[in-house]
Amino acid sequence: MLFNGGRFGRWLTAALLLAAIAGPLWYFQARWQAWLRGGTAGTAASSDTARSAAKTKRSSSRSRSAAAAAALEVLRLSPQAQRNLRLVSQPATLQNYWRTIQIPGEIRDRPGISDRGVTSSAVGVVSAIHRFPGDAVQPGQPLFTLQLFSEYLQNTQAELFRASRETELVQEQVDRLSAIAKDGAIAEVRVIDLKNQLRRQQALIAACRQDLLTRGLTPEQIDRAAEGSFVSTIEVTAPSAGVVSWEVQELSVELGQQVQAGQLLAKLSNHEALFVVGRAFKQEAPFLEQAAQEGRAIDVEFAEDDLSHWRDGAPLQSFAIRHLANSIDPQSRTFDFFIPLQNQSHRYSRAGEEFVAWRFRPGQRTRLHVPVEEYRDIFVLPTAAVIREGAEAYVFRQSGELFDRRRVQVLHEDRRFVVLAKDSDIGPGMLIAQNSAAALNRVLRAQTAAGEEPGFHVHADGSIHGDH
Repeated sequence: MLFNGGRFGRWLTAALLLAAIAGPLWYFQARWQAWLRGGTAGTAASSDTARSAAKTKRSSSRSRSAAAAAALEVLRLSPQAQRNLRLVSQPATLQNYWRTIQIPGEIRDRPGISDRGVTSSAVGVVSAIHRFPGDAVQPGQPLFTLQLFSEYLQNTQAELFRASRETELVQEQVDRLSAIAKDGAIAEVRVIDLKNQLRRQQALIAACRQDLLTRGLTPEQIDRAAEGSFVSTIEVTAPSAGVVSWEVQELSVELGQQVQAGQLLAKLSNHEALFVVGRAFKQEAPFLEQAAQEGRAIDVEFAEDDLSHWRDGAPLQSFAIRHLANSIDPQSRTFDFFIPLQNQSHRYSRAGEEFVAWRFRPGQRTRLHVPVEEYRDIFVLPTAAVIREGAEAYVFRQSGELFDRRRVQVLHEDRRFVVLAKDSDIGPGMLIAQNSAAALNRVLRAQTAAGEEPGFHVHADGSIHGDH
């Protein structure tokens, strides 16, 4: 009984404790439930606030990253710095462009036109030289005086003189006997014989005069020889060949030297009409044949050519291939093709002598750009306008003192120009720096490394301007 009673007491005590705890909980259930709900809402609110703050932080971070990325592509350059770089900017325009191949060449004389030899027309001795190498001479002006040393030439003059005198005598007889023959005093056949003799003498005179002309005598000298004043010297003059003037290139004789008929006395040159001769390999022949057939314009670069020295600047002519050589040089394994060149010149006088200076000279090197493929609706910029970094290519768009770097797609480039695709990150009308792209890129890297912020804002049209 004691055992049972003790156990019952313990159970009773536990029941009373539970009642003491449950009663207040039931009585204050509305409060603690509200407290529990309030605590959960506060925790959720705190979590939402934290998430919102984190999102704002990430957004701000992204904004700062975007601004930093944009800053990496934009640089500020003062007007003084732009002048130091000699920076030139021009609007981008869509155009067509021919891809070319570059072929070396040189300027040569045009055979049969540029050079001319002067020969002696008779046997004689060089008694005077009137023009020397480098002198300009007009057609018909004297080059040499020859002291005749030709028996044949002297005999021809003597025969001309005798035939002229004989003609005068026969003509007098014909005039005198014609009237008598009409009266029947003499036979008419006598007059006919005299007239035949007169025609033979006239034919002999014509032959002598023509022979003397070919020997270098002037019509005035021949007239004097017919009167008995024989010519002992002749002048060798510059030929007339449809040119304005000649230049003495080389003398082939000396003063006092005896020369034979047909011997070369001097070489004259006229560089007004020349050839630009390109040297191409056989695999380039199809491109050249197509360019020659279609008459495509060839761009010619002349080495050592000072445009500022010539008022006309670049040659005012279009260049096209005239013909291609059909033989290959066995040593260089190249063949020639020929482009006509119309030369330019300056004339000046010194100490009474006239000289001529040609713009283009035989032996001068050239570089020929032969068009082979046409690109349409593309941008063409000088090579100095494009900078490469790995596989990327960039240009710089100018907006006042700010330059932003733009990615472009290169379709073709050569030593002078770069062809950019239409879908590049530039558009028609954008002001693009035409040179010093490498220098601008170095400045951009230097400003980025120094942590400088160029300070800019972007307008709705995508243009970038400095902060006001």
